[in-house]
Amino acid sequence: MEAVEVEHTNHSKIKERLFKLDEVVQFDAEAGKKTIFYETEKMALAVWCLEPGQKVVNHSHSNADDIWICTEGTGTFYPGYGEAVEITKGDIIYSEPGQQHGMVNTGNERFVFIGVAGPMPMDFISHEE
Repeated sequence: MEAVEVEHTNHSKIKERLFKLDEVVQFDAEAGKKTIFYETEKMALAVWCLEPGQKVVNHSHSNADDIWICTEGTGTFYPGYGEAVEITKGDIIYSEPGQQHGMVNTGNERFVFIGVAGPMPMDFISHEE
């Protein structure tokens, strides 16, 4: 399908709806960095940036679905119960309410994934020992 250029008006609010990943990615040398770049009462969009060895603690949400979309690097996803699954660029994994999920950058390069979660507000139940 060929793109058709149209006269721009503010009706679509496209400047508010379009995000460039390179502009929201932020790393922190001390710990994994979560940047929420969009949030409403229905959902939130965040980008997680992990240097090698950094992690997102294993946790769950009692009322929210959480989808993680890997855009860069390799990590290990922890769905709880002693399981571990390698995740790499292009992989998508979701967790329903109550399902555990955590991530560690087990690669040698930076690891980036986008999180889509809702509804909001979303609680955080840690499963770290």
